[in-house]
Amino acid sequence: MSSEPLQTDQSPILACTICRDVQNFELLIVDMEEALGEQWGDLGFEDALPFMEQPDAEHLEFIALAIDDMDEDALDELTAIITEARNRNIRTLLIAEDVTPASLHHLLRHGADEFIPYPLPPGELQAAIEKLRTTTTAKAAGPESKVTLSASSESREGVLIAVHGLAGGTGATTLATNLGWELATIGDTTPSVCLVDLDLQFGTMSTYLDLPRPDSVFELITDTESMDSDSFGQALQKYEDILHVLTAPADIIPLDLVGPEDIERVLEMARKHYDYVIVDMPSTLVQWSEVVLQAAHVYFATMEIDMRSAQNAMRLKRALQAEDLPFEKLRYVMNRAPKFTDLAGKSRVKRLAESLSISIDLHLPDGGKQIAQASDHGQPLAVSAAKNPLRKEIAKLATSLHALDQSDDKAA
Repeated sequence: MSSEPLQTDQSPILACTICRDVQNFELLIVDMEEALGEQWGDLGFEDALPFMEQPDAEHLEFIALAIDDMDEDALDELTAIITEARNRNIRTLLIAEDVTPASLHHLLRHGADEFIPYPLPPGELQAAIEKLRTTTTAKAAGPESKVTLSASSESREGVLIAVHGLAGGTGATTLATNLGWELATIGDTTPSVCLVDLDLQFGTMSTYLDLPRPDSVFELITDTESMDSDSFGQALQKYEDILHVLTAPADIIPLDLVGPEDIERVLEMARKHYDYVIVDMPSTLVQWSEVVLQAAHVYFATMEIDMRSAQNAMRLKRALQAEDLPFEKLRYVMNRAPKFTDLAGKSRVKRLAESLSISIDLHLPDGGKQIAQASDHGQPLAVSAAKNPLRKEIAKLATSLHALDQSDDKAA
């Protein structure tokens, strides 16, 4: 569809592209025609606000705001367009090429609903449109169930436990998820537990517990300045009314889209409302990793008996020492540790620890196929395989952590 005035004689306009020059986004033109036929039009930045005030705009479902690096000087104008669309219940799809994360963050915080990089990946526009429509239908049907948190409640100053995998497949998410379940179901005290998945791109806590990833998670972490107890609770998911989970966002986002201040606010809010906050970290170090390390009471680093784990443990240790960060907080966890009778394996673990000048504080056994099966079924090990040796060790860890926390409270 070429850059011509909007036509509404035959059928209503359902969407508009808004950009400086639509010819700069040829792939977007093709995809819009495939998705909407003739039920779309294009506008310049200066025409967007006046058009939304006209009767022709009453059927608009969304606008596709297409920008590149030359438009970053017009953020105020772009923000005004997004705000007006939001006020009129029109969704905003942000399509950006060579735009800095800071500008993306600004526009998403001010109301843009979805983000797609340009050039458009195949099928991505159609998927985004379907998602916008699904979300709109769900909102019209009624509010989602949410966790209700009291803003006036006294802060619990919960214990913050972080889990960081030194290599892929070392069991970090398995440990974090199951440790949360064991703490939440321990004894008669039933502490409140919140799981926070900060592996923002490929986090799988939602998969391990068979939970959806609501759009409210993205809205929360990209606008933490306006976060309160109600919005935080809205973003949480319940598992069996026992665990509360802040999942990773539904879509992959840039890791630097979230800053240290955002993570600090999320963790403070979680600690205010829960006895234990367990954070699943990305394996990548980012600008806000220091925030979690400094705030954590315990920081588990999972590894295995292999060269990649050994090299990554050394690199992480050097990186933290170079920045004068508290690397002594790390508690190394050996996943798939040798059995008691495997003397050769135990000797390898000992030599590994000595060569790295670290202490391996926790040895977790190989849980076998039941671990993958529990993850695929979205259940904690205590539910699907209560007698699994890995589950028993994680339960012991939860008991010791809770006992230590209780003794600290009594001493205080």
